[in-house]
Amino acid sequence: MDKLQPASIEFVAYGTPYSPAFDDVYHSALGGPTQARHVFLGGNDLPRRWQGKDRFVILETGFGTGLNFLATWQAWRADPQACRRLHYISFEKFPLTGRDLAACQLAWPEFGELAAALQKRWPPLTPGMHRLHLDNDRVVLTLVFGDASTRLRWLDASVDAFFLDGFSPPKNPELWSPQFCKGLARLTAPGATLATWSVAGSVRAALTEAEFEVEKRPGPLGKRQMLVGRFRSHRPDRHVAPTDRRAIVIGAGIAGSTTAHALAAAGWRVTVLEQAAAPGHGASSNLAGMLRPLPSADDNRLSRITRAGFLAARALLAGLPEARWSPCGVLHLAREPEHEAQQRRTVEQLGWPSDLLQFVDKDEAGRRLGQTVAIGGWWFPGGGWVQPPSLCRAALAAFPERIDLHCRTMVDRIERTGTDWRALDESGRVLAEAPVLVMASGVAAPRFAQFAWLPQRSGRGQVSHLPAAGGQRLDAVVFQVGYAMPAIDGCQLIGASLSYEDDEPTERAADHGDNLARLRLTLPAFGQGLDPATLGGRVGFRPMSPDRLPIVGAVPDRSAANANTRLHNIPRLPGLWCVQGFGARGIVWSALMADLLVSRIEGEPLPLERDLVDGLDPGRFLIKAARRGEPESDEHA
Repeated sequence: MDKLQPASIEFVAYGTPYSPAFDDVYHSALGGPTQARHVFLGGNDLPRRWQGKDRFVILETGFGTGLNFLATWQAWRADPQACRRLHYISFEKFPLTGRDLAACQLAWPEFGELAAALQKRWPPLTPGMHRLHLDNDRVVLTLVFGDASTRLRWLDASVDAFFLDGFSPPKNPELWSPQFCKGLARLTAPGATLATWSVAGSVRAALTEAEFEVEKRPGPLGKRQMLVGRFRSHRPDRHVAPTDRRAIVIGAGIAGSTTAHALAAAGWRVTVLEQAAAPGHGASSNLAGMLRPLPSADDNRLSRITRAGFLAARALLAGLPEARWSPCGVLHLAREPEHEAQQRRTVEQLGWPSDLLQFVDKDEAGRRLGQTVAIGGWWFPGGGWVQPPSLCRAALAAFPERIDLHCRTMVDRIERTGTDWRALDESGRVLAEAPVLVMASGVAAPRFAQFAWLPQRSGRGQVSHLPAAGGQRLDAVVFQVGYAMPAIDGCQLIGASLSYEDDEPTERAADHGDNLARLRLTLPAFGQGLDPATLGGRVGFRPMSPDRLPIVGAVPDRSAANANTRLHNIPRLPGLWCVQGFGARGIVWSALMADLLVSRIEGEPLPLERDLVDGLDPGRFLIKAARRGEPESDEHA
């Protein structure tokens, strides 16, 4: 795990930002915006090349102060013929803090409105990919915080234009090496171009070796020459955008609702089929759920995905004012002193910003919670609770002209006819028809023939509702061996039980008693005098995957996997996708998984690294079973 280091920045002549680490300035002392437009926009023949296109993808090798991005965004906004959607991907090994970013951008009042929008959404400085949706989701900025020379291989995108704007080759050689240039070539779309201010012979040689035809051109004011290039190969586009944007989503829980929202935001017409009377009825029907990441000292796969999911969920909630949630903070207490010491070390090793993660001792923990506790733990200042049904309703209502919701609609089976998928009821009546169908029906998915192999099982969970007056006041969400929420509508929610092979739909007093007992290990006086038999609550059935990670992607043809099949070679059922296996983390997974799914359907740049995307792919289970030489088990169906 590489600990992310924020940029150390100084200001030199004419207020130009300077990097002591690279002994170089971020942009020319005079005419920074002019240089950005001349070199990177002009050198890639923009705006002309994006005009009339459905989408256009730009990759930049050094985000720095955001100058090139702001100049590009401004030019795109001003162009009446601009592409429908602009993707801008940028690497930055040493990102600026929000404060330094704002200070640098003060120098360009012409970008004032755009700079303010960027600064408002500037992510916490943590490693990995950060997806920012701007300009009503028409401009998508993907920031990759980390070393581009090692992280480039994890990127999945089809790039139309490259902005090569790292620090100078002698001071930052990794971003100009032959190996790195070949990595750029892997990502090229047909007709891809590049531009850079560097005309060094080593740079020209590296790009030529990577199949770019390069030539020198007159540079901007103060620089005699610049370099432009075009990719020579005529290989076909591997990420073709669909032309018929109609989709069916089965299920209006948190997975289906956020997926329908993301599809609609991308311009799709979506029919949502839900068997219940309203969205968010099944496993997404709880009064509230917890929103927080899950750190680990080695920043493992689960840690990376939950962090990205947490930030994506926060961004989605910020854009849905009708969704009920509270950033009251989440306190994750240690189980015992050894665990407390481990939590403290994890915070030190990760080095995340304090507005994302802190370690607090028992006194500070008690102050933040509003109750005395016996041990310290992790404090997530931006965490809190979310009401899932309200999120489902808000997501589906955001695009009324593009989302057609049908509740009390039971889908009996699905079938493919020609190029379309059909959803049919028990009588064979066609409920909806579209070229794309997304299964997001939670525990019900394996009853469909195309998902009978899915290694997902149902986890029964029961939460308990305590009258707020009968519990204790909590100022934040608390979790240890159980969890409790602050009062919501006169009720305190605690939980939650988990049992498998258990299809009992009604509440059990014994489970209410267990929920109370777990909370009393944290707060001994919690709910004193309450009889579990008198409590109410809810029972839900969570779709659990074997590895506790979501199951998101194109649905494989299960008959095609064998011991020699690699994940990317598994044949897929055309147009059939799934968003499944959220388990107890539907709130933290939902926005990110919806973005991932829609990006894959659209052939757009992905919001996660390739190793994480592969770790979520439904085909991973077929590969594992084939390599074990075992038949697929039915035990999870």
